[in-house]
This record gives sequence, structure tokens and C-alpha cells, in this order.
Amino acid sequence: MPPRTSPLSKADFESLSEFRYQLRRFLRFSEEAAQGEGLTPQQYQLLLHVKGYPGRDWATVGELAERLQMLQHGVVALVGRCVAAELVTREPGESDRRQVIVRLTPAGETCLRRLAERHRAELQALSGVFQVAHISAFNDRA
Repeated sequence: MPPRTSPLSKADFESLSEFRYQLRRFLRFSEEAAQGEGLTPQQYQLLLHVKGYPGRDWATVGELAERLQMLQHGVVALVGRCVAAELVTREPGESDRRQVIVRLTPAGETCLRRLAERHRAELQALSGVFQVAHISAFNDRA
């Protein structure tokens, strides 16, 4: 049985509402920024997760599926669209040929860098509204 907590107050609902509002504002900004670069929001997220994968500058389709919270076959299709747009390359894994490794192309790097700079500025603008966990560089600049 979960531990008993105090009933939610009006301030709790206001805080949750404000957080969801600011989160949705950021997501809308992100969607519009991606579309302004000629990408879908999912394409931008894929590029971001390839470049931002911990410890290396590539990711497998399975890892991207987890990061994107998508089914693997959906990520395969998304990677295919990004390959066609010359944003990423895909190659079989070296040790396990069943794995597919995804890397950014120079064009993908350039596009991602432009979008990431815009996103960083937007996160900095929102730093007084809510804190972004594990991104202390953004939180400390406020």
C-alpha cells in the first residue's frame, strides 16, 4: 500500500498546472523550431538523441527507440526518412550485425547545432519558471 500523503492543496494544483503549461510551451516552441528547419519534431529528437547519447556520438536503433519512447519498427521508419534526407547514416553493428548503428551526417550535425542553440536559449529563458533535472549548466546560468 502506498504511503499516505496529505491532500492536494490549491497551490499544488496551480504548481502542476503551471509546470504543464510551461512544458507545453517549450514543446510547442520545439515543434515550430524543427518545422522551421524543414524537419519534423521526431526527426529533430532523433538527431538530438544520436548526438546526445551518453559516452559516444552514435546510437543503435534499439537505444533510440528507448530514448524516443517509440516502438522499434517506428524508429526504423524514422531513421529511413532521416537517411533519405541525408541527416543520418545507418550501418550494421561491428560485433552484432543485427544491430543498426545510426550516425549524424555533416548536414545533420549542422541542422542539429542550429536547433540546439535555439533550444538552449529557450531553456535559459524558462530557467526561472522550472528547473531542468540533470542539466545543471542550464539551471546554473539563471
